Amino acid sequence: MKDKKIIIIGGGASGLIAADFLSQKYEVHIFEKGKTVGRKFLVAGNGGFNLTNQATDAELLAHYSPTPILHAALQQFGTEDTRKYFAGLGIPTFIGSSGRVFPERGFKPIEVLQALKNRLLENGVSFHFKHEFIGFDADMKPLIRNEEETLTPFADKYLFALGGASWSVTGSDGTWLDFFSQKDIKTVPFQASNCGLNVNWSENFKERHAGKPLKNIAVTCGNKTVKGEGLITEYGLEGNAIYPIIPEVRAALNRGKEALLYFDFKTQNTESQLFNKIEGRLLIPKNYAFSFKLSKSQIALIKEYSTKDEYLDCEKFIGKIKRTTVKVESLRPIEEAISTVGGIDISEVNDDFSLRQFPHLFVLGEMLDWDAPTGGFLLQGCFSSAVYSANSLL
Repeated sequence: MKDKKIIIIGGGASGLIAADFLSQKYEVHIFEKGKTVGRKFLVAGNGGFNLTNQATDAELLAHYSPTPILHAALQQFGTEDTRKYFAGLGIPTFIGSSGRVFPERGFKPIEVLQALKNRLLENGVSFHFKHEFIGFDADMKPLIRNEEETLTPFADKYLFALGGASWSVTGSDGTWLDFFSQKDIKTVPFQASNCGLNVNWSENFKERHAGKPLKNIAVTCGNKTVKGEGLITEYGLEGNAIYPIIPEVRAALNRGKEALLYFDFKTQNTESQLFNKIEGRLLIPKNYAFSFKLSKSQIALIKEYSTKDEYLDCEKFIGKIKRTTVKVESLRPIEEAISTVGGIDISEVNDDFSLRQFPHLFVLGEMLDWDAPTGGFLLQGCFSSAVYSANSLL
């Protein structure tokens, strides 16, 4: 007979992993407002189900905002631990492109989730669906509403894993933030992260090039430079070279400054090397693509942000190849974002992810104000915070 009871509110990645570890010793109950658990887990899998990343140690920590509590969790339960954990569930993984780690081919996201659910059921974890967190009572016990009544279920400890504020269709809508703020727990308003950028394209450029990729580029904003691929959209830009620079863009916009992106379309060549390729030849605009092996979309983007003189002068055009400046108007809405920043302020949390004012309450995963790019780092942060918190209770 397990002598203590733990209630986990929220059936996302953090809640499920925490439940597995805690069920070794405690009676564990998961309260989920939806009809099932792991909905965002499944939606994330639609675009390629990267569970984690191969990065370790300092390389891993560098991908996260400077959040000591999360860094400690990542050091205790890192990416290799995540791979071993899922292997233990019968889900072997492999390292794919850009260091991303995926389930072995043949394993669908729903099968990964089912393996985790099966483990929890074997360990005696109880699931309570259509049970929604709606605030706290006077003693800071969670209030839970189901289809029939409002409950104040007793537990020795409560772990919250309510997610951020993006993809509300999965239940991750951020409405819980006000319940914590009302109890004088410091919170940070949600903002989009890993999202698209709004750019004021000309109608002609938009009509001709929306939906086309910008391959093998480097994008710089502030102190951050990322190599990869971008995607031109009707509203602006997306892609794996865009998402990691969102923190720099967001910081500039929050300061009321211009958020400028600098594009390098030939990352392997200096301006001198590019000039040497055509030195002594007469170069006219229609031959730019052939001479420098630029795509039509790359040339069009350079032209979009060049004067006539810059576009027609070879030396100046080469300068634009290495540094075309694009102004960002704003971030795309939170609802479209892959993740969010904001939530519970880190200053409110003890080293074990319990709240300083209310140490019987724990907050995990995307509920906390931290940031990381896509590529397996978001899920890893959720896993690590959950395991670290669970281990502290064990």
